[in-house]
Amino acid sequence: MTNSWTKLRKGDPMYGCFISTGSTASVEVLGGAGFDFLVIDLEHGMSSERDMLSQLQAMEHTPAIGCVRVESHERIRVGRVLDFGAQGVMFPRVDNAEQARACVAAMRYPPDGDRGVAVLVRASRYGAQFAEYREKSRETLLTMVQIETAEAVKNVDEIATVDGADVLFVGPMDLTTSMGIFRQYDHPEFLKALEKAVAAARRNKRAAGILVPAAADTRRYLDLGFTFLMCGTDIAFLQTAGRGVAETMRKS
Repeated sequence: MTNSWTKLRKGDPMYGCFISTGSTASVEVLGGAGFDFLVIDLEHGMSSERDMLSQLQAMEHTPAIGCVRVESHERIRVGRVLDFGAQGVMFPRVDNAEQARACVAAMRYPPDGDRGVAVLVRASRYGAQFAEYREKSRETLLTMVQIETAEAVKNVDEIATVDGADVLFVGPMDLTTSMGIFRQYDHPEFLKALEKAVAAARRNKRAAGILVPAAADTRRYLDLGFTFLMCGTDIAFLQTAGRGVAETMRKS
């Protein structure tokens, strides 16, 4: 079983987007579009658990790594996502080190965590590779904790010290809302928060991640020190392309 996250752990940037429609076709199209990873969004997206399974199956036939953003930190919920074959889990709204430790524990088998043990699951090829999967899961699975409140920024140094919190992922819209500066991505306080998150990640050898407002902003965030960058969703891509075509046709 190969470690899909070697590039990120070496400090090289990786790029992805969200899948919000619950569509396997979206996964197949975007999985082959050049992204390093895709994140199926169970927090805000339309996917059900069954949709998630079929999307992970579709993603396996593309170069993209399959990840899931869960809607809660529940241990049982996270375990099901992992058993289905997700190679990374994004946890929304992680406000302190205690929550971060619980997230990491849900990702790891005992004695390192409290993930439930089941052999005949898709992640281990239905048991055919369970020993290898279990042994290497600490390296092959990626834990992403979202920094998206003022409370999380205040505690980001402690969050970053949690062993296994691989990516500190900033959610700009939630964070600016929490700070009372909704979508003001050039506001000095927001920029200070980004600097603090990146510095904490660097000190503790974590990756800093962020959802960039637009693809053209990528260089700006790379220069700030982010290496795990996402942009957009399948819904946004479809909407933007559709509007562009409709506008062009009406102007003809």
